[in-house]
Amino acid sequence: MAPDPWLSLYDSTCQIAQEIAEKIQERNRYQRNGESTAKVNVTIRSSLQNLKEKIDHLKDLLLRAVSTRQITQLEGDRRQNLVDDLLTRQRQLQASYKNEGTEPDVIRSSLMTGGVKRGVTNPWLLEESEETRGLGFDDIRQQQRRIIQEQDAGLDALSSIISRQKQMGQEIGNELDEQNALCSAYRTR
Repeated sequence: MAPDPWLSLYDSTCQIAQEIAEKIQERNRYQRNGESTAKVNVTIRSSLQNLKEKIDHLKDLLLRAVSTRQITQLEGDRRQNLVDDLLTRQRQLQASYKNEGTEPDVIRSSLMTGGVKRGVTNPWLLEESEETRGLGFDDIRQQQRRIIQEQDAGLDALSSIISRQKQMGQEIGNELDEQNALCSAYRTR
């Protein structure tokens, strides 16, 4: 089965967002060291424009897929949440690029890594899973409850099916006992 082009585009868009975040961190490091940031700023600005275009393309493809019923409504909602998360990430990256509130992030990042060290990745800055990206604790708890409710509903349906099969098995067994009794009575004659 060929990979879904929408999901491939989504993955590449997420990769661009991650690269922009890394470039912004690199630019901030250059600023702290008194180095020129002009070249990195041009790259970041270009990448932010590319990110915006890819997100717009994702939205268009999603709208087309939902309107032509190429995907289910549930999958459409899931993908819309992914696009919304990307839009939020784009706004955060744009704000970081404009130096809005980046200094606390830089300080927090250096605290988490034990100071600024070249080539060391901060585990707290790694991407979280798609299911929880952009969600708060209450949202994650609500999502877990919803998943548990769906599992419970599935188990209830399974229990009902198994009960019906048990009842059918007992009725078949009773029918076989009656048929065996009739065959035994017929043979003894």
